[in-house]
Amino acid sequence: MIELLEASRTYRKGSDEIRALDGVSLSISRGEFVAVMGPSGSGKSTLMNLLGLLDTADSGTYRLDGKDVQTLSADQRATVRNERIGFVFQAFHLLARTTAVENVELPLVYSERRPADGLGLKALARVGLTDRATHLPNELSGGQQQRVAIARALVQEPDLILADEPTGNLDQASGGEILEIFRSLNQGGTTVVVITHDREVARYADRILSMVDGRIVADSAVLLQEAAAR
Repeated sequence: MIELLEASRTYRKGSDEIRALDGVSLSISRGEFVAVMGPSGSGKSTLMNLLGLLDTADSGTYRLDGKDVQTLSADQRATVRNERIGFVFQAFHLLARTTAVENVELPLVYSERRPADGLGLKALARVGLTDRATHLPNELSGGQQQRVAIARALVQEPDLILADEPTGNLDQASGGEILEIFRSLNQGGTTVVVITHDREVARYADRILSMVDGRIVADSAVLLQEAAAR
């Protein structure tokens, strides 16, 4: 589903040049649950932005289902993002004066689908929150707000979920509930990529990529395959 070949991304900070990604190559198959781990500044969030078409590489190739998405225009990338990729972030990014179901339906504004189709309530049902559909964010717990954010990511029924530190603002119990939702989505066929620095979060994944200084330095799937071959 995802194929990166020698992808690099460099930023400038004043006179300094920061190489956030340094020749990263990786493949992720449809239906995988992958965790990307690494310390702050390792490049993991830059990698997520690249995979989610929020940014483009300076060099290298990114193919999504075999299509080179690096060559798409900004509008074309936006269409792919909206229709195929769901994003979940550490901050919930909910509109304060908008109900849970209205927050969930926001991506439909840029879609051919319409809220009247009941997609917002359907997405809330997938995260067990239909009983809070008309509540405002300040009437919800942190865990419930993140579940609304996940429902918003699901409303277009994407085949790829990208989550950046999704449990970072939650207590351990709420974080566990969120990770169980991701596990359930993955078992239903959705490809899930979680960016985290927390090994307990990474344990929910089937494969762990470790990043240091803009490079992938370990891949648990490769290590398991090598161990099986021996």
